[in-house]
Amino acid sequence: MMGFITRYWKNAALEPGRRCAWGWLLCVMLWQASLAGAAELGQLRTERSDDSVFLTASVKFELPAVVEEALLKGIPLFFVVEADIYRDRWYWMDKRVAGAARTIRLAYQPLTRRWRVNIAAGHSNSAQGGRATLNQNYDTLAEALSAIERVARWKIAEPGEVEPGSPHTLDFRFRLDLTQLPRPFQIGVAGQRDWAIAVELTQRLRLETPRSAEGKEPLSEK
Repeated sequence: MMGFITRYWKNAALEPGRRCAWGWLLCVMLWQASLAGAAELGQLRTERSDDSVFLTASVKFELPAVVEEALLKGIPLFFVVEADIYRDRWYWMDKRVAGAARTIRLAYQPLTRRWRVNIAAGHSNSAQGGRATLNQNYDTLAEALSAIERVARWKIAEPGEVEPGSPHTLDFRFRLDLTQLPRPFQIGVAGQRDWAIAVELTQRLRLETPRSAEGKEPLSEK
């Protein structure tokens, strides 16, 4: 969060007349961050191979009782994961050079008493959209949440989109998307802290050597 604020404040400093507006935006972001306290980022790693830039992360969160109750009543939840890469520009706002997004749907199946996770993922800069769907059933909610909390070797950029030697910034965001809930339900949960499941991090992009190149098995998408 602080990296995100710093990057935008740096750009705002170029135009002193707009600092009041940026100060107001800073207050809004800090207020939003205070609400988004139900999740935390366990780890985040990026690595570069010959054909892609990959991201691996883990997010930790617990579902409040009211959210779990909604699931048991047949209301699916949608989690959104986003990653954007920006190249530094001293003369203007940083340029977004790559990004990816995925939506994860969690639903309870009363007939089988199992939990289903659907992942729709794709590289946002792909000409064809590159979307694919992964489906998996789990016996318990804990197992399903564990799968949602892990992001393993997720392709977020093509190698040519990240220039070697140039400073880049990574924005990572994970949230429960309330806009995909049924419309009447959105009104009821708006502003409720129990439903504010979100975490975000902005940091310098540090590309590590792939584990496979170190003689270890690479993480695979499950």
